[in-house]
Amino acid sequence: MNLEYFIAKRLIKGKEHKISISAPIIKIAIAAIALGVIMMLIAIATGVGLKHKIREKITAFNGHIQIYNYDNNASEVSVVPVSLEQEFYPEFKNISGISHVQAVATKGGIIRLEDTFEGIIAKGIGTDFNGNVFKEYIIEGVMPNYNGDLNNDALVSKIMANRLQLKIGDTFPAIFLKDDDPSKIPNQRKFKVAGIYDSGFEEFDGTYIFVDIRHIQRMNKWETNEIGNFEVFLDDFDTIKEKSNEIYGQTLSNLDTQNITDKYYKIFEWIGLFDFNIAIIIGIMILVGGINMITALLVLILERTQMIGVLKALGSSNWSIRKIFLYNAAYLIVVGLFWGNLIALGFLWAQEKYHLFKFPNPEEYYIEYIPVHLDFFSVFLLNIGVLLLCLLMLLLPSYIITKISPVKAIKYE
Repeated sequence: MNLEYFIAKRLIKGKEHKISISAPIIKIAIAAIALGVIMMLIAIATGVGLKHKIREKITAFNGHIQIYNYDNNASEVSVVPVSLEQEFYPEFKNISGISHVQAVATKGGIIRLEDTFEGIIAKGIGTDFNGNVFKEYIIEGVMPNYNGDLNNDALVSKIMANRLQLKIGDTFPAIFLKDDDPSKIPNQRKFKVAGIYDSGFEEFDGTYIFVDIRHIQRMNKWETNEIGNFEVFLDDFDTIKEKSNEIYGQTLSNLDTQNITDKYYKIFEWIGLFDFNIAIIIGIMILVGGINMITALLVLILERTQMIGVLKALGSSNWSIRKIFLYNAAYLIVVGLFWGNLIALGFLWAQEKYHLFKFPNPEEYYIEYIPVHLDFFSVFLLNIGVLLLCLLMLLLPSYIITKISPVKAIKYE
């Protein structure tokens, strides 16, 4: 039998424990642990959730990695075509961790109506377009289907539809300058709104429309096997640097690669600060919880001074008695963790399902509601970390037990 655990258990379950002078302080300590866990879980879930959502939106428009001709000079519109006849298309055979490769092309133009106009980038997509990553952003209509003959269906953003007063089924003219000679009569196309999307990313929503890639090929006088660039999707975002280097090494010398963390480095530099903020919150909450537990432990020791004296008189070692109080403290921490997890996970589930809380300025965060993302491993690791760190913080104050004299302690009133 573990004697220290047995005594600690009796102390916890004893009636005098619940009506003792330390009861209010113990409750405050438990509440501090619970509140700290709630704050930490919310900080992790919202910080990671926001990072994931921003990543997903940038990826939906660009893929994780882009492969294009060196002569494009990282232009937003396709200038020099790339041949579809590549070893890596439609899939990489020598590089693992790549889920999809698609061919696209972009061309700058203007939507010109009777009373207004909008500058656009028409993104040409084909039968290989990964519609699954874009499906959640379509709020009206459907994703255009380009499997058959050339058609004029287009996908426009909610922002653009509102500016141009377009709705599903409406047609609109678009004008595109000729790259070889801008002074010539521009290319004109009439598109029909098949669907409306809203990603919340104004930088993209205010610019991009999606059309059949064959329109861009014809306007640029390209062959059917020529496209603007390839977009590569990965299974794991965290491998983006490694896979970018691998892909660069596997492609021809006239092709260059660029990943979205480099292309949109300011955005990723900003969301990288979320990790620092989360670490600061976790550190503060653990410190606050630990200080409250130290206070509770010292009160428990003071309250049980006579018991400590008796145990020492009976031959118990200092470490044995310290373990009794550490077991007691561990129980209080676990109670705080239980209530903290219960409240935090319940709140996060409700936020994920019902989107209770929204950003007052969604344009700054690229999303309307506060997203959450939490996995079992993070929750488990956080709980184990809080428990261990708090117990480590209690080792030093529990040392006061070694200074208690058995004779004085037994006489203690």
